[in-house]
Amino acid sequence: MKIGIVCPYTWDVPGGVQAHIRDLAEALIADGHDVSVITPAAEDAPLPSYVTSAGRAVPVPYNGSVARLAFGFLSANRVRKWIREGRFDVLHVHEPAVPSLGVLACWVARGPIVATFHASYERSRAMSVAAPMLQSALEKINARIAVSDAARRTLVEHLGGDAVLIPNGVTVSRYAEATPLPGWGPDGGVIGFLGRMDEPRKGLPVLLEAFSLLAPERPGLRLLIAGPGDHDDVLDRVPKQYRDRVGLLGMVSEADKVRAYHSVDVFCAPNLGGESFGIVLTEAMSAGAPILASDIPAFRRVLGGGQAGALFATGDAAALAEEAARLLDDPGRRAKLSDEARHAVRKYDWSTVARDVLRVYETAAAADAGVVEDVA
Repeated sequence: MKIGIVCPYTWDVPGGVQAHIRDLAEALIADGHDVSVITPAAEDAPLPSYVTSAGRAVPVPYNGSVARLAFGFLSANRVRKWIREGRFDVLHVHEPAVPSLGVLACWVARGPIVATFHASYERSRAMSVAAPMLQSALEKINARIAVSDAARRTLVEHLGGDAVLIPNGVTVSRYAEATPLPGWGPDGGVIGFLGRMDEPRKGLPVLLEAFSLLAPERPGLRLLIAGPGDHDDVLDRVPKQYRDRVGLLGMVSEADKVRAYHSVDVFCAPNLGGESFGIVLTEAMSAGAPILASDIPAFRRVLGGGQAGALFATGDAAALAEEAARLLDDPGRRAKLSDEARHAVRKYDWSTVARDVLRVYETAAAADAGVVEDVA
């Protein structure tokens, strides 16, 4: 099958949707399918051979974060050209309600179209205002996928219609084995964090406050942080006497990200909300890292209500510190959580998830025979 996949967010800044699309594309290619991805990207960004750039993205505040999107005549023309030349059996659009390449692709294409919805939010005035404008694009979609119950609920409440539930995938084998980063653990005293440091909903300030509570009584405690953001701003939140115990890696390569998961005794996801799934959790689970996560619905669901990872009250630094101390003092519990996580994450492996997505493609293609074409 020849498949075109549309990514709404810039490829050169890490994110859950981009990782999902990359891994789905590579799983489908490994299964013998012909896959092409179009995405916003900087002109000098290194791209895989199956990825086409639709031009530079512009940062836009969206869903408690900053999304880097592409929307305009240049992007629309590049999407149209990509569709015309691709002659895909199925067009797979991610986040078609976001003002980026997904909605552009729906507007300029006809034929079998599948859409995946990732985002979760309670209320959105912007979405309510934009819904009528989006309708002409959304009505072209033959089949819809939601990555979580929360994403499905957001779709139903804000845009109408329904979707089949297919969770985010993870390439479990990619994270299963790695040597720790030089100078790091696991040694009984390393807490890790991975995410954009300057994005409030990722919850790093909560972890930094918890670290400051724990550090006086635990001279061996260290904090390993990976992800883009301002290092000085992070260190300013930590008392001076403990700053030398904070390791800031910045944006890391895929290989070093895997090594980071294997360098910690506890991996912490202190997110405050706005997550519909939690791909960072499935990556850490695949690595067998003992997890401590905020008790938001998406994380609770992925961690089996606390069976595959410990939970703490969202936004409560004292509760985070208390639970982290328990885990660091109990290697037996950490080992049990690691085993439970490795077992629980198997159902999210792309070997399973990609087959489910392919069945949706086949249904859409059967309902609208013929290749995807531009409407011009």
